[in-house]
Amino acid sequence: MKIKSNQKYKSAGTILLIPLEEIKPNPFQPRKDFDEAGLQRLALSVRYNGIIQPLVIRKADSGYCLISGERRLRAAGIVGLKTVPCIVMSATDFESAVFSVIENIQRRELIENEKNEAVEAVCRQFFADRDKIKERLGLIGTDLSGFSLEVRNKIKEKNLTDEQISELLKLKNSEKIGDVIDYISENSLTAGETVEYIKNLNSPVIRPQPKFKKLKDIRIFVNTIKHAVDTMQAVGINAVSAEHETDAYYEYVVRIPKTTTSPVSSERYAGSAV
Repeated sequence: MKIKSNQKYKSAGTILLIPLEEIKPNPFQPRKDFDEAGLQRLALSVRYNGIIQPLVIRKADSGYCLISGERRLRAAGIVGLKTVPCIVMSATDFESAVFSVIENIQRRELIENEKNEAVEAVCRQFFADRDKIKERLGLIGTDLSGFSLEVRNKIKEKNLTDEQISELLKLKNSEKIGDVIDYISENSLTAGETVEYIKNLNSPVIRPQPKFKKLKDIRIFVNTIKHAVDTMQAVGINAVSAEHETDAYYEYVVRIPKTTTSPVSSERYAGSAV
């Protein structure tokens, strides 16, 4: 039976079997770390099932250059495949770099730090506008350029989310940012909990000062002073006091000798204060 081709649809690319040795790795690959155990599992699947999804490549000066499919390419090498299914795409260096980042983001295989490093690399190499590149990639609010290298590495290590990184940018005391990242990670804070945590750090709760009850009769304090003088005299300290009262205030002077041999009398004396 002869099968008629359907002319309603256009071909978007032909799948070709390309020798593995002719495909060069993508120089713009944003992923820095490849899980070895995961690669071995993928290689086992490739051994039994082959490569179901073709790699995307482009023509190079010599052979081809990979655009997307780094893990599949590596897995094919592990199991010793001679050829791999590929779709040849027409793309410039710039487009290849952008497509590679997009592919990884759509697969959610890039952590936040790698996303930002990839954006910086594209901007630097192709003199591209950072905001336009991030908009094209769908990366809004994940810019780490305001952080130091040490903080970037810590964010990468703790694998914070976009929302958590955005909250870190609001932290007023930047000296505490390392401790804050540790706290978020160790306590597995959600995005909402991180918002509240940063908000509390920026606006610490001010505890009200204790209120003292006002005493209407000031004579209580005067009697306290007199009692203190009496107590000193009782233990042999020749302390004397002088009290002067006006319509506006009480004035009290207490004289305490530096030695117990002072000839000062233990009697209270009257007179104006000095």
